[in-house]
Amino acid sequence: MITKDMDEKLARTAARLGLRPEQLPRNIAIIMDGNGRWAQQRNRPRYEGHGQGAETAEAVCLTCVGLGMESVTLYSFSTENWKRPKIEVDALMHLYAEYIVRIRATLMRNNVKLLHLGRMEGLPTSVVDALTGSMDMTKSNTGMIMALAINYSGRVEIADAAKAIAKDCVEGRLRVEDVDEKCVAQHLYTPEIPDPDLLIRTAGELRVSNYLLWQICYSEFYVTDTLWPDFNDKSIDEAILAYAARDRRFGGLDPSPLSKKKG
Repeated sequence: MITKDMDEKLARTAARLGLRPEQLPRNIAIIMDGNGRWAQQRNRPRYEGHGQGAETAEAVCLTCVGLGMESVTLYSFSTENWKRPKIEVDALMHLYAEYIVRIRATLMRNNVKLLHLGRMEGLPTSVVDALTGSMDMTKSNTGMIMALAINYSGRVEIADAAKAIAKDCVEGRLRVEDVDEKCVAQHLYTPEIPDPDLLIRTAGELRVSNYLLWQICYSEFYVTDTLWPDFNDKSIDEAILAYAARDRRFGGLDPSPLSKKKG
C-alpha cells in the first residue's frame, strides 16, 4: 500500500535526481551477490563477507524507506544454498537468527513491515523463531515492506501455489474455471507485495538464479559489478537512473503510456 508519506518521499527523490516521480520504481527486488568474493579479496573468511552483507542489507533498506519505496525484496538464501559447506551454512543461519532480531527496533522506528518468502520447514528453530517474532511485531506497520527470501526457490514457490490451488479445488473452495493469473498470484508467497518494477543483481552475474520467476516477468533488470557489501546509496541512485531511462512497454508498441507507472 502506497501512503502519502511514501509519495512525498518519492517526489523529493525524483526532484533530487532530476526525474518525475512516475519514472521511479516503487518496488525493488535485489539478488545480493558477492559476499564471499568480497571477503576473499581481503583474505578474510567467507562468513565475514556475509556479516558485512547483512550490514549493507539494513543500510540499503533504510535508504529505500527514505526514497519512498513501497517494497524491497532481498534474496538471502536459496534452497540450492544448502549445498554449500556446512560451516558456511551454519554461520549464515546463526547470522540470520541474530540479524532478524537485532533489526526489530529499526523496523519499528521506521514503520517497516517484515515478511518472509520461502519455506519455514528446514530452517533452524532459532531462525524460525526470529522470523515469526519479527513478523508478528511488525505486522501492523504501514510503511515499506521488507521481504527476506530465505530457504526460497522460485520453482518451489510455483509448485506450492499449484498444490494450494489444487487443494482448494478438491475441497470446493475454488472452481477450476476460476484459476487464472490473478488466482495464481494470490497463492504465491507474495500476495502482499506488488511485482518488482526493478530487479537489481550485484557482482556482475547475468542470471536470475531461480528468484521470483513468476513476479519478474516484466521487471527491468539492472546488473552491476559492485559486490554486495560495497553497494551503497550511490549504487541505488545509479540503478534508479538506469531504470528511469528504460522504455517500459509491457508487450505493447505505443510508447505514449509507458511513463505512466502503476501505483
